[in-house]
Amino acid sequence: MTTKNKHMILGVVLGNNFGDNPATWRMPNVDPNSFTSIDATVKQVQTAERGGMDFVFLPDRLFMHGNLAFSPPMFNIDPIITLSAVAQATERIGLIGTASTSFTEPYLLARQLKALDIISHGRAGWNAVPSYEPEAFANFGKVLPPREKKYERLHEVIHVVQALWGSWGYEAGQPNQSGMFANPAHIQPVNLQGKHVGARGPLPVPPSEQVQPVIMMPVSSGYGIQAAGMYANLVIGMPSHIEQNRAIRHTVREAAVQAGRDPEEIKFIVFAPFTGFTAEQVADHLQELFEAEAADGFVMNFDDFHTEIEEFVHYVIPILRKRGLFSSGYNGKTLRDHLGVPPQYGVDPRVATSSTGATS
Repeated sequence: MTTKNKHMILGVVLGNNFGDNPATWRMPNVDPNSFTSIDATVKQVQTAERGGMDFVFLPDRLFMHGNLAFSPPMFNIDPIITLSAVAQATERIGLIGTASTSFTEPYLLARQLKALDIISHGRAGWNAVPSYEPEAFANFGKVLPPREKKYERLHEVIHVVQALWGSWGYEAGQPNQSGMFANPAHIQPVNLQGKHVGARGPLPVPPSEQVQPVIMMPVSSGYGIQAAGMYANLVIGMPSHIEQNRAIRHTVREAAVQAGRDPEEIKFIVFAPFTGFTAEQVADHLQELFEAEAADGFVMNFDDFHTEIEEFVHYVIPILRKRGLFSSGYNGKTLRDHLGVPPQYGVDPRVATSSTGATS
């Protein structure tokens, strides 16, 4: 069941284990060798979970990004693999990782993301984005295609991935030691083929505890907003003025309606800064945006992951809870529970398949 959030959604964006400030690795309290430390990542996520934050988000770029003489790359280890390790050390916090729709075949994407959802007991989310940098395409031996071609492929990839997620039907049942392990009549190929990608299926993975992963997408121009309206549970945008954020949120919700969906099924969240403000100022800022219906929630940016996540949890979250703006604890076990978005298994039948380009 879709619910209108009474409380704001709160997540944290991580990256290279240091922070958004490129000079954080030089700080005396920071281990400069933690760049690839999964233990450091786990500690940061556990801190966010201790504060009841709804999810952690790992962005990604598929090429070396940054000047190594002055700072580490902003993105390092593969997000899905990283979150699979984090899943074993956490219990409730949602785990959203980025995976480009521009390169990986949908069968592999569906398999990896469903595996994360199973491992985490229904806490997985997929930030589904087309790559846009020539350097990323060069790493796959490709040339940057026109924007419309990237979104043609995105539609096909998401459609095939969702179909594969639903290819092991609920009706297949549970293993019966005196009968069948699963009813093969309800585990069927999807047989989809588009201009760019396709898959036969089925995927040999049953439904997860939240049914299938949540999909997050960034705010973009027309192509991106249309796609978000069709597929996204979460849409993420950059910070702006209240009126502009409210307008973007309205546009995203209208895109959901145009796709035949309930606008309450799609939550608009924005990045929010922490550094340079008092706890009261941060809480005031988040409250102002939330109560103005300019955002359903926020993804917190921290210059120093080592100290500022803890400070946010210790100082800001209690203020938000006292004001009735943030939940006092996890009300469910899955990422869908945290976000207040409904279950979906397989392709959404309300979304026209003619818009995806993938046909059976």
